[in-house]
Amino acid sequence: MDAYRVLQVAPECEDEVIHGAFRALALKYHPDRDSTQFAARRMAELNQAYALVRDPTRRARHDAARRRDAIPAATAPVGQGPVAPPRSAAAGTQLTFGRYAGWTLRDLARQDPDYLRWLSRHSSGIRYRTEIYQILSKFEPSVA
Repeated sequence: MDAYRVLQVAPECEDEVIHGAFRALALKYHPDRDSTQFAARRMAELNQAYALVRDPTRRARHDAARRRDAIPAATAPVGQGPVAPPRSAAAGTQLTFGRYAGWTLRDLARQDPDYLRWLSRHSSGIRYRTEIYQILSKFEPSVA
């Protein structure tokens, strides 16, 4: 398990960022908010990952193991960050910020539709909102 992938943060980020990411994800998948089995498994992963990287000694060992095992930083399961580079600029509007910088909205809809939904509600994604809704409506007719 790569704790950074689970927490959706960069390996070189500061402790405050890790703590914030954990709190945000824990709030999303907490059993009081989501009682599905997926959420329970995800919450267990989050707790395990956070326990691993919040302690400086354990984090240093984990970082050493990542370097030794050469876990690629840009590889993650669907829904947990970038996996492959974007296809081409001709595929649509590209994001210029965040973990998906350089990705087109259409590629992002295939890779991480939850992030795209979040982006449509966030202030940094307002300018893309109409296009996001159009793209998501093609993938999931009930979204728009």
